[in-house]
Amino acid sequence: MKYPQLKLDNQLCHRLYMASNSVVRAYRDALKALELTYPQYVVMMALWEEDEVTIAQLLQKTAIDGGAMTQILKKMTDKQLLMVIKDDNDKRKKLVKLQSHGVKMQLQAADIPQQIRCQFPSINEHEAMQLIALLDKLNTDLA
Repeated sequence: MKYPQLKLDNQLCHRLYMASNSVVRAYRDALKALELTYPQYVVMMALWEEDEVTIAQLLQKTAIDGGAMTQILKKMTDKQLLMVIKDDNDKRKKLVKLQSHGVKMQLQAADIPQQIRCQFPSINEHEAMQLIALLDKLNTDLA
């Protein structure tokens, strides 16, 4: 090969791409019972952590693209998991609030992180924490 720096096996970005796809696939079965896609699950986790937040706060917390978030919130509103309401203090802002079905879903989802974690038996807890730290650094550098 004339340019070894172009060899696919030497690319960090390709490994991240493969890992990302693999992780999202791993979540499919776990999320099937909840009838959620992975991005919808991310939104639910953010709302379980803090309910009744602005759309801007939700975008910040989840790092989901604004256009995609609009579609996600519409589908989740149709499923009666959440509602988008006007902020009483500032009519220009919209708040996202869980509905009762969305709140109850948290109990069903409680074991999903462990189900997924069990699919990575070769990575111990220390390595998992290191991986989180490295990915946080990468995301900070690319922001």
